[in-house]
Amino acid sequence: MPNVETDEYYTLSADIKKYKNAIFVIKYGGSIVKNVPAKLAFFEDVARFVNNGIKIVLVHGGGPEINYWLEKFGIKKNFIQGLRVTDKETMNIVEMSLSGLVNKELSCELSLRGIQTAGISGKDSSLLVASKKIIYDDNNNPLDIGYVGEIKKVNSLIINNLLKLNILPIISPIACDENGNTYNINADYAASAIASELKADKLIIMTDIEGVYKDINDKNSLFKTLTPKEINTYINEGVINGGMIPKLQCCMEAISGGAKSIHLLDGRNPHALLNDTFSDKGTKIINDGGF
Repeated sequence: MPNVETDEYYTLSADIKKYKNAIFVIKYGGSIVKNVPAKLAFFEDVARFVNNGIKIVLVHGGGPEINYWLEKFGIKKNFIQGLRVTDKETMNIVEMSLSGLVNKELSCELSLRGIQTAGISGKDSSLLVASKKIIYDDNNNPLDIGYVGEIKKVNSLIINNLLKLNILPIISPIACDENGNTYNINADYAASAIASELKADKLIIMTDIEGVYKDINDKNSLFKTLTPKEINTYINEGVINGGMIPKLQCCMEAISGGAKSIHLLDGRNPHALLNDTFSDKGTKIINDGGF
């Protein structure tokens, strides 16, 4: 935390106050879930933002929790193109972990810090309406990854009503389709769709690396900014690969959908949310005018 007597503290305070009544959608997850110092600092930072008038919508993943319970039940995990292959048995574990354990822990921790919260699922009030997600291999053949969905509609009414009541929505990325089938939604995509629908002032994605690198082995190759055009180029060239592909695809969708600013931050650092949101750390996704 910045010292209250330093210029850095006063700069941060000024930046926070500038965003009073702004909407920040924050995606929380990754290794930060198991990093206790970073996790506790994150809760303090969220409380700091809320107490300074910023309206926060928290969308969370919970991969480590899901993996723990899959291993506990002897279920193998599998990922294709950065997305978790989700059969019916895995879907039950995913929903239990996200909408139950992780969601309620977050709600409890923020409530203990004086923040009014509502832990909800994308299934509640049809907050997130989904359809089955189809992906393709290099030969353009469809791949079945099970109960993995993509968002077709966001019911922003319930989110806006909660924000008007100064209640912080904590959303687990589980959704239903129009026939009642339950789907696992990549948390980055859920945060992106929600940020787009709300026209959020900031979409902040807490990651477990410093940002996006041109060469992961070269710490000097961190991208300070990326445009959608550059992202597409780097994906096609294989520079951006693995789990970073869906993360950056969702950033492109958020920009095209109306989110004003996107920032990928290293959530492993305690107080990264407070210290880095208004800095040049991490990687920012900016609109290149192509949308």
